[in-house]
Amino acid sequence: MDSLDPLLLARLQFAANISFHILFPSISIALGWVLLYFKTRYVVTRQAHWMDAYQFWVKVFALTFALGVVSGVTMSFQFGTNWPGFMNTVGNVAGPLLAYEVLTAFFLEATMLGVMLFGRERVSERMHTIATFLVAAGTTASAFWILALNSWMHTPAGFEMVDGQAQVTSWWAVIFNPSFPYRLTHVLLASGLTVAFLLAGISAFRWLRQDRGADVQAALRTGVFSAALLIPLQIGVGDLHGLNTLEHQPAKIAAMEGIWQTQRGAPAVLFALPDAATQSNRFEIAIPGLASLYLTHDWNGEIRGIQDFAGQHPPVAPVFWAFRVMVGVGLLMLAVSWLAAWQLRRHRELRRWMVRVLVGMSFSGWVALLAGWYTTEIGRQPWLVQGVLTTAQAASTVPAGSIALTLTLYLVLYALLLVAYVSVLFHLAAKASGKHAAGHTGGAVPGAREDVAHA
Repeated sequence: MDSLDPLLLARLQFAANISFHILFPSISIALGWVLLYFKTRYVVTRQAHWMDAYQFWVKVFALTFALGVVSGVTMSFQFGTNWPGFMNTVGNVAGPLLAYEVLTAFFLEATMLGVMLFGRERVSERMHTIATFLVAAGTTASAFWILALNSWMHTPAGFEMVDGQAQVTSWWAVIFNPSFPYRLTHVLLASGLTVAFLLAGISAFRWLRQDRGADVQAALRTGVFSAALLIPLQIGVGDLHGLNTLEHQPAKIAAMEGIWQTQRGAPAVLFALPDAATQSNRFEIAIPGLASLYLTHDWNGEIRGIQDFAGQHPPVAPVFWAFRVMVGVGLLMLAVSWLAAWQLRRHRELRRWMVRVLVGMSFSGWVALLAGWYTTEIGRQPWLVQGVLTTAQAASTVPAGSIALTLTLYLVLYALLLVAYVSVLFHLAAKASGKHAAGHTGGAVPGAREDVAHA
């Protein structure tokens, strides 16, 4: 254990925790609004299939919320155990923002969730709908405060350093720091896409099990058309976010693009094997001038290279490949959602092969989200708070052996929980399909399709 680097282990442990934790807010944030949509459609139309869809997906929301809370609590402990320098240096900023998240968002979610799950027969329909709205608003408020802090760590503003500690001079500037609007919008759209493909994928799974009820059709169509609408918006916001990152974190952009030397007319590197030793790309396939065009909107625009940031740039290969995974999955989402939407609009139903593709894409949002998160967070290295506090300065002196042991336990536990979560989702879908098949005849299918089309 003595040969292990405690700083690297601490980073891996936090990465493992945040990677597991972020999966569940990515679903609960948007799923809350989807549930509100289902509930509102039921209240307006009184068509039972909207409430059936609500009743199924509220179970998914409850399971997701529970795992998000548990993993979030575990993650917060690491600020004190592995990263004491973080709170010692910027606790005057981070502490209140985390407290606001708990006081204004988490308590609201936790309280109203009980009404959503168990209160429909005990409160009025209006109150139950209001509770659903408050849960959805609470999840979004949580994202607001967490992203405010995370964005501040990338583009800190509204503070001054006094005796080695950050002191707030303007809370407005802290919260609405330069990258916050782009990060918040990017994450909310990512959450929407994650849920859209989950809706479509789980509903497609039920469709393959001969569950063609109106509630399944409604959820399937909601997922497909939401994805088809959101992915172009995400591409546009991603472009704006990239321009903001170029202004405030040019070293991250250089790593994302695999650009080692400052140059005008920088190429868009489609494929390469970045080599840190030689500071070059091996087996590079690139389109001349394209990176300058989409980053500066000028074919001859200047892009700073990694060599301009000696000793203060992120590892290139992980950022380079994480970014390409995110973009690649995003383009796949675009193709699948648009083709599925076209089939639904033209034929009123999906081809069987497309249904199978949607099942396979159920958790594609998680892949894109994690790739984007790794691009963002690894791309900030060696800084924990950009220009203020490095990761090494914030780390604790916990022995490497202790960190390695807890990291191993976390990885095993999270792997088991993740398998259990996915298994339970498909078990719930199979169980719901079984009940539906037992209570309905085959003649329900055409009527269900008509119902959804009119709805």
